[in-house]
Amino acid sequence: MIEWWQIGLLFATGLVAGFVDTLAGGGGLLTLPVLLAVCPDAKLALGTNKLQASFGSTSATFHFARAGALSARDCWRACLLAFAGAFAGSVLVQQFDSHRLKEFLPIFLLAVAIFMWLRPQLGEKDIHPRLSRLKFDFIFALGIGFYDGFLGPGTGTFLALAFMLGLGFNLTKATANTKALNCASNLASLIVFLIAQKVWFVAGIAMGCGQWLGARLGSRVVLKRGTKFIRPVFLTMVVLIALKMIWDTWVRPRLQV
Repeated sequence: MIEWWQIGLLFATGLVAGFVDTLAGGGGLLTLPVLLAVCPDAKLALGTNKLQASFGSTSATFHFARAGALSARDCWRACLLAFAGAFAGSVLVQQFDSHRLKEFLPIFLLAVAIFMWLRPQLGEKDIHPRLSRLKFDFIFALGIGFYDGFLGPGTGTFLALAFMLGLGFNLTKATANTKALNCASNLASLIVFLIAQKVWFVAGIAMGCGQWLGARLGSRVVLKRGTKFIRPVFLTMVVLIALKMIWDTWVRPRLQV
């Protein structure tokens, strides 16, 4: 049974997370701890998190597309591959221990932040693509989609960086395309959790309504303020995600010994 004050907390958390996640990713840093505190078990929290995240990514994708920042003709194949990858990753993670992978990801994320900080021009404007769209879709859309289903943290960061470096997108365009692929991967993972009956609909919908609104506001800010506003938020979230993962995988287990 969920209390009324918990519904308010979930909605407010989803609102803030949807706004931040649309700008720079990392909304799960806010939503998952709250869901873990409210839900009876961890797997139910993870499944519910995918439900509420699907609201936000769908909302952002819709508004980016309506504003002309996203072309369905250009990204449909990438979305299908991200969906397939995430579905496979979500099924496979049930059979494997992903702890080892978590230990190396914070280092990679911090390297991403340093790389972007040292290259202030990256993402300011479109540049010549290094890969064809077909190669990009099969390497990065499928691969990062699989990662999102298998593990998840930093998916938006990896996708945005891939779009900038692989296809030469500016950060605003990369952010819009990232949300479309993130929407596909969220839905794929959600299906797996639904099959496993690990989704708490009341909590997920309450938080999801906040996500929808927050993502709508975030997409407006992205389109209005552009790369110069997104860049510092993006870098901040990359560092916060990395620090959170360092705490969860390296520091906290040692403190509990």
